[in-house]
Amino acid sequence: MRKMAFIFPGQGAQYVGMGKDIALNYKQSEEIFDIANEILRNDIKSLCFEGPEDELMKTENTQPAILATSIAILKIIEESGIKADVTAGLSLGEYAALVYSGVLDFKETVELVRKRGKYMQEVVPQGKGAMAAILGLDREIVNTIIEECSVKGVIEGANYNCPGQIVLSGETETIKLACDIAKDKGAKRAVILPVSAPFHCSLLKPAGEMLKKELENISISDINVDIISNVTGNYIDNKDKVKELLINQVSNSVLWEDTIDLMIKDGINTFVEIGPGKTLTAFVKKTAKKHGVKVESFNIENVDSLKEFLNTFK
Repeated sequence: MRKMAFIFPGQGAQYVGMGKDIALNYKQSEEIFDIANEILRNDIKSLCFEGPEDELMKTENTQPAILATSIAILKIIEESGIKADVTAGLSLGEYAALVYSGVLDFKETVELVRKRGKYMQEVVPQGKGAMAAILGLDREIVNTIIEECSVKGVIEGANYNCPGQIVLSGETETIKLACDIAKDKGAKRAVILPVSAPFHCSLLKPAGEMLKKELENISISDINVDIISNVTGNYIDNKDKVKELLINQVSNSVLWEDTIDLMIKDGINTFVEIGPGKTLTAFVKKTAKKHGVKVESFNIENVDSLKEFLNTFK
C-alpha cells in the first residue's frame, strides 16, 4: 500500500528562476506569488523569477521566496486531489508543511517568515558565528567532537540531515576547531558553509524571542495532516504546541534524519519534495538505505517534474 509524505525544503535551496515556469503555466500558482507581493509590499515574484541573486540571497527575502515557491507548486498538487499521509519541512520548510497541514494561513505565514529571516540575520554580529558541514562521520563521533569543542565556545549540532551528513553551528573559532578535529577523525569533508549567521544554535535564542512576539498575532488552526516537528523529530500532537516549537526551532537542532526515520517506521514509502532543489530527496534516499528499504521519491520544482508526478498518480 502506498503511503505518502510531502516534504518541503529550507534555506539554501533557492535559485533565480525558481517557480517561474510553474507560474507561467498555472494561473493558481501565479496567484500565490501575487498574494506574497501584496502582503510583503515587495516584488518577491520578480525576485524569484529574475533575481538579482544577491537580493534573493538575503535571508529576509530568501525565506518568503522559498515559501511562496513551495506553496505555489503545492496548490496544483492539492487541486489534482493527491493527498499526503504526513508532512514535514526542513527548518524554514516546516512553515510550508504547517500551511499544508492547515495549521497556518499562507497570508500570515509569508510575512512571518520574512520577519523570521530578518531576526535570524540580525541577532549575531557578522563574523562572530559560523556553520560547517561534516560529511562521512557517524552521529556519535560528531557529538563527541561537539562535546570536546564546547569548552572553547558555543558549538552545537544544527542539522542532523541524514547518515553521514551533520551541520554544526556556533562561534566561528570553535567551529573551525571542530572542522580540524573532524578531519583528524576521518571525516570525508569538513567545510565552513557560506551562510550569513549561525542558524539553529543557542546564539539565535534572541531571534526566537523576537519571533515569539510576532507569533502572538498568528492564528493557529487544527492539524488536518499529521506533521512531524524539527525540534522533537516526532508528531505534533496538539496545535497549542506549535508556537513554542517554532520559537525553539530557531535555536535548536533540526532532527531531519529522525523525521525520515519515523516516517519510514510508520510505513511511508513515497516521498514528494515540493519546492526548489533536490536536497531533501538525497537525504531521504540515504536514510532509506540505512534502513535497507526501497522508497519512491519525487522532487517537484518545475513544470516537467510536476507533470511527471501528476501523470504517475492519475
